[in-house]
Amino acid sequence: MYASFKSIGAYIPKEIRTNQWFVDRMDTSDEWITKRTGISERRIASENENTSDLGYEASKIAIKRAQINVEDIDLIICATISPDYLCMPSTACLIAEKLGIRNIMALDISAACTGFVYALQTAQAFIQSGMKKNVLIIGAEKLSSIVDYSDRTTCMLFGDGAGAAIISATEDKSEAIVDIQCSADGSLQDLLLTPGITSAEPSFMQMKGNETFKIAVRTLTSDVQKIMEKNNFKNEDIDLFIPHQANYRIIKAVGDALKFEDEQKVVTVAKYGNTSSASIPMAINDVYESGRLKSGDMMLLDAFGGGLTWGSALLPFSGK
Repeated sequence: MYASFKSIGAYIPKEIRTNQWFVDRMDTSDEWITKRTGISERRIASENENTSDLGYEASKIAIKRAQINVEDIDLIICATISPDYLCMPSTACLIAEKLGIRNIMALDISAACTGFVYALQTAQAFIQSGMKKNVLIIGAEKLSSIVDYSDRTTCMLFGDGAGAAIISATEDKSEAIVDIQCSADGSLQDLLLTPGITSAEPSFMQMKGNETFKIAVRTLTSDVQKIMEKNNFKNEDIDLFIPHQANYRIIKAVGDALKFEDEQKVVTVAKYGNTSSASIPMAINDVYESGRLKSGDMMLLDAFGGGLTWGSALLPFSGK
């Protein structure tokens, strides 16, 4: 039994926060933000929208596109670093309730920007073991709730949003996920973290930008090289290279190092900013809705995040 990537969906909050919003509030400029990050705008959830609401909306679309019923889902995994509640209940449980699904396993994964790839590998393991048949995986973030808007080094980087996918069992090897590799190194934890420890304290993201940039480029490039070599893939075997949308300079440096053509690269950071675990599924949804992603296309996912965590995946899109 194999695991296949059957559908994608996303929810994009309505509010568009352009660079001018930051220019009006701090010592910066649109030119500086664009040059340093490649970001022009990002989406911001409303005050009454929680992370579970974003994930729920994305999940409804993914379920509909997979042409299954909610009753067919037997596991929900939500990757997030901005959950509705600090410890419990999990955001996955809240999404399950909103979908009307009860009596199934639901859990959150905390792997920062690599969360969706971690969730993908977890779903694959459950399916290939025969324990589950249809897994809903979600990357959902309301990062505006954990951003310090007085910190000009980080605040303009992040946005809100959610992406979801259905991973299903199949006997058709041509639809199977080819490979996923995930790793972590806790010795580098201080590069990107949220130091608050209680719900009563503000818990804002902090990042050592220059150090993170260098390690991200090196790690993302190396990880792709390893998974490609392991599976005897060449650049021309990849239809779409979909990296975590952290910063355009990182995406360009990695893409150039790996020698992917522009038509292979997927870049959405300009309009969404960095949405952490939601970044990759939102990017997949973008190319799906624009018609660039078609059934059978080979995707290469590549992510890097706090922890530090990183991961990559080779998989065909098996949706319609």
